[in-house]
Amino acid sequence: MQRMGMMIGLNGEKVAEYKRLHAAVWPEILALISNCNIRNYTIFLREPENILFGTWEYHGTDFAEDMAKMAADPKNGEWWAVCMPCQVPLATRAPGEWWAMMDEVFHLD
Repeated sequence: MQRMGMMIGLNGEKVAEYKRLHAAVWPEILALISNCNIRNYTIFLREPENILFGTWEYHGTDFAEDMAKMAADPKNGEWWAVCMPCQVPLATRAPGEWWAMMDEVFHLD
């Protein structure tokens, strides 16, 4: 298992919409997340800065393959089409990233 984290900005005018979407995530998206070996997935929001922080446990063996599977899913494409306009990617993210990945520097069970 690998713990992972990422962050992104949130458009201040879209905070309520983003909260509404995530209060009722589509069942197909929840199933896809699980089928891509992600567990204990949480998104936190820091207001008023409007920064989203996501953290999860990856229980698979090929993260890139599982993320490609997620990206190729048509229903996920629909989900991203409503969520991505709410988000503001960090200018410092790596090439090819939407959410900026983070390195784990400390953990305590």
